[in-house]
Amino acid sequence: MQIALIGMSGTGKSYWSRHLGRIGFTCYSCDDHIGRRLAREQGLADGGIEAIGRWMGFPYEPGFAEREARYLELEERVLTRFLDEMENSPGQPPPAGVIDTTGSVIYLDDGLLDRLRRAAVVVYLAAPPEKRQALLEGYRKRPRPVIWRGRFRRDPYEDKPDALARCYMALVDTRDRRYRRLAHVTIELPVPAPAPADPGLLLEPVRTYLKETKRAATP
Repeated sequence: MQIALIGMSGTGKSYWSRHLGRIGFTCYSCDDHIGRRLAREQGLADGGIEAIGRWMGFPYEPGFAEREARYLELEERVLTRFLDEMENSPGQPPPAGVIDTTGSVIYLDDGLLDRLRRAAVVVYLAAPPEKRQALLEGYRKRPRPVIWRGRFRRDPYEDKPDALARCYMALVDTRDRRYRRLAHVTIELPVPAPAPADPGLLLEPVRTYLKETKRAATP
């Protein structure tokens, strides 16, 4: 079983990926690999998600567009590498794997996204509306790398915090539509995630999807 987790930063992709790893899945973390490359390239103290977030900064800061473009370039390289690894198992089924994508995966090349959909069941971890304010507050307090693609706009006389809040919520809505189009399966899991984690909360909808797909393909 191959799974790719998509969704906004903070919805639990890395959390669930780690727990799938504990039951035998091979984990492919896009942020980890992007972070290591940026740490070498930019001289960051480490390649963790918070270090990447501080490097990228907020969308109103000078140089943000250039940093955003570099991040997306590295993301495309990393995802391509992961798909190469997943697909290169000649003569035998690939081991179970989970790709922990970034929140900006929807902005990558359409051909690469088609390849992702062929290689894995794409699962969208959707944030319920009542949790979206918590995602915004988490972003404000501990910036994560968020790709805006020009969607941050300050109205006249609007201060930066108000503009950030308004535009972030609009960004979540726009991304929600794109995530749903990309996903095979959309589920809402508790945010914050439960402890202890039950991987079945994620795997059962995937198994149901695979069964229904197989049934539909059977003459």
